[in-house]
Amino acid sequence: MKFHIAGLCCTDGSGFAFHNGFSLIILSYLAAAAGSFTALEMIERSRSPRTARALSRHVARATARGGIALSICLIGIVALQFALPVSYAPAWIVYSLFIAFGAAGCGLQRVRQTKAREAKVLQRTNAELMSSYQQLQAAICRMPQGFTFFSADKKLIVCNPSYNEMYRLSPQQTQPGTPLSDILDCHIATGTFADMSKEDYLARREALTRAAQPCDITVELQDGRTVSLHYRPLPDGGWVATHEDVSERRQTEREIVFIARHDALTRLPNRVTFQERMEEAVDMAARGNKCALLCVDIDNLRDVNDALGHAGGDSVLKGVAERLKACVREGDMVARLGGDEFAIIQQTITQPDDGEILANRIIKAFEKPFDVEGRRIEIGLSVGVTLLPDDGTTADRLLKNADMALYLAKTEGRGKVRFFEPEMDARIQARRVLERDLRQAISRNELELFYQPSIDLATGRISAFEALLRWHHPARGLVSPVEFVPLAEETGMIVAIGEWALRTACQEAMNWPDGISVAVNLSPIQFKKRTPVAAVKSALEASGLPADRLVLEITESVLLEDAPSTLAALHQLRALGIAVALDDFGTGYSSLSYLHRFPFDKLKIDRSFVHDMMNNKESMSIIRAVTGLGQSLRMDTIAEGVETLEQLNLLRDEGCTEVQGYYFSRPKPACDLPLLIKTIHEVSDCSDSVATIWR
Repeated sequence: MKFHIAGLCCTDGSGFAFHNGFSLIILSYLAAAAGSFTALEMIERSRSPRTARALSRHVARATARGGIALSICLIGIVALQFALPVSYAPAWIVYSLFIAFGAAGCGLQRVRQTKAREAKVLQRTNAELMSSYQQLQAAICRMPQGFTFFSADKKLIVCNPSYNEMYRLSPQQTQPGTPLSDILDCHIATGTFADMSKEDYLARREALTRAAQPCDITVELQDGRTVSLHYRPLPDGGWVATHEDVSERRQTEREIVFIARHDALTRLPNRVTFQERMEEAVDMAARGNKCALLCVDIDNLRDVNDALGHAGGDSVLKGVAERLKACVREGDMVARLGGDEFAIIQQTITQPDDGEILANRIIKAFEKPFDVEGRRIEIGLSVGVTLLPDDGTTADRLLKNADMALYLAKTEGRGKVRFFEPEMDARIQARRVLERDLRQAISRNELELFYQPSIDLATGRISAFEALLRWHHPARGLVSPVEFVPLAEETGMIVAIGEWALRTACQEAMNWPDGISVAVNLSPIQFKKRTPVAAVKSALEASGLPADRLVLEITESVLLEDAPSTLAALHQLRALGIAVALDDFGTGYSSLSYLHRFPFDKLKIDRSFVHDMMNNKESMSIIRAVTGLGQSLRMDTIAEGVETLEQLNLLRDEGCTEVQGYYFSRPKPACDLPLLIKTIHEVSDCSDSVATIWR
C-alpha cells in the first residue's frame, strides 16, 4: 500500500484534468494502516488452536486480506480529485471486488495447505518427543543404579525406583518437588544416611555446587554398605547423580588385596606383608625401639602329611597359626613364610630375655597334642631368634640370621630355641659343604660298613654283627655317624644310604659262618617313604642271604605316628622270616602299647642305662624291668655299651640274653671279622663251662 500511495504522491496532475488531494492521501494512508493492523491482529488470533470455529477463522482471514487489497486500490482512487466530471461503472467495481476476493481466496487456500503441513509436522514432532520421553523414562526406571535430578533450589525433580530401593524409601517420600533436606531426614530414619552428620553432608553439597565440576564420591553408609556417587552439575545450578551400591565389589576388591598380602590357608600375613613390616621394624630399631625376630618351623609336618594326607596337614597348619597368634601381644605380627615356616616380629622389647620368654611360651603352647580327625597328633617346633638392631641393620640380614639360628635349633632336636650368634654362619656353611659332599659319597665309594659283635651269653659265641656306617671323607678323614646320619635323615638322603647299607651288609654276611646274623638299622624316613619292604627283598635276593640271618633294628620313633602303613610293613618283613628288634628301648616313650601292637623279636637296652648301672639304682631297676619284660614276652634282650667285666656279670645275673660293647670288640671293618670271629669262638670253646666265659 505504501508504494501505491507514494506513487500517487509523486504524480503531477498539472497537465491533466485531475490533481492529488494531499489531505485525502494522508487520510487514506492512516485508514490503510489501521485496516492492515486490524487484519493482522485477526490473522494472529485466528492461528490460536483454542478458537473453536474453523470456518469463522477462514472467513476472517479472507475478509481481512481482501480488505487489505481493496483498501490499497480504492483509497488510492479516492485520493485522486478530477477537475472534469468522472463517473464510476458499478459493474466494473463489482467485478474488481470479485477478482480481489478470488485472489484472496487463493491465497487463503495456500495458507491453509501450509498450515496443514505445519500441523502434521508438529504432530509428528510431538509424537517423537513423547516416544523419546517414554523411552528415557523407561531407561531411568530400569537403571540398576539409583538416579536423582535436583533443581537449583535443591528440590527433587525426578528419581527412579532403584534409588528408593537402595535407600529403603517409599515413593511418597520422593515425590517431585520434595526438598533435599526432607529426603536426607528420610535417609537418617532408615539408617541409610552417610556416615557423617547432616550438617557436614549439606556443607559438602554446597561446596560441590560452588565448584560446579563433575566428581565421583565413595560414601560409607551407616548400615555398613558402600555407595559410589557420580555427580554431574547443570548450568542452572541443579545437578544429576547416580548412586551405585558397590559393597560386594569393594568386599571382593578387599578380599583380592587381602589374598595378595595374606596366606590363603591360615589367613596370616604372607612374605610380602612380612617384608614390609620388617622394614618398619628396622626403622624403629634405628630410632632406639628394639625388636626381636623369631623364625618358627614345624618339626614333623611331613610326617603328619604322610600319615593323614594333605587335608590333615592343612588342619594342623591352621591350628599352628591360631596357637601362635594366641602367644603374641597386640602389635606383634605372626606371618607364614611358606610351607611349615612361620615368622614373628616382636615389637618394643626392653631386654633380650623378652625374645626368649616368647620363644619358650611358644614351645610350651605346643606341648598339648592336636586333635585331627579323631587322632591325637603331637607337633614340635624349633625356634630361631635374632635381635634388632644388635644382630643386624637390614631386613635381609636379620632374616638370614634368624634362619641360621633356626637351622641349628632343628639339628639339636625337637622343641629347641637358639639365639643367633656370629659364629653360626661359619658352622652353617660347613654343614652345607658337608651336605654337598655327602650327596656324592655313595657314587665315590666313600661309605663303608663297620661291624660290632653281639655275644650270646648262653653260648659265649657271636650271635650277630651290627652294621654301623662310616664315612671316609677325602679331606676330613673319618666322619662320625653322629654328625652325618642326622643330616642324611633331614635331607632324605638316608633312603639311598640305607638301601646301600642293606645290600652291602647282606653281601658281606654271606662270608660269615652260618650261625651269625647281620643287624641293620632302618630309619623312620625309610618307613615314611614306604620303601623298606622292597629294599629288603631286593637285598636278600641279590645276596642270597637267608631271611632268618637278617635282623632289622628300628627305634620307637618309627611307631610314634601309628601309621597303618608302618605296621603293615613290619608284619610283611616278619612274615619273610626276618627278626625285628626295638632299638634304644627305655629312652623314649617306652610305651607297652608298642609291644602289644607288634611282637618284636628282641629288645635292645640303651647304653646310657648300662653306663650308669653301677652307680644309679634307677638305671639298674630299668634294666631289671626290661629283662623281666623280655622273659615274660619271650623276647631276647640285648644290652649295649658293655665295657667292664662288672657290667657283664650284673647283666648276666639279671637275665640278659645278649651283650654288645667295647669289652668284646670295637666296630671293625669287614676284612677284620674273620680273625675276630676266630678269636672269640676260640675263647668260648676253651672254657670249661658257659658260666665261666668272659669272667
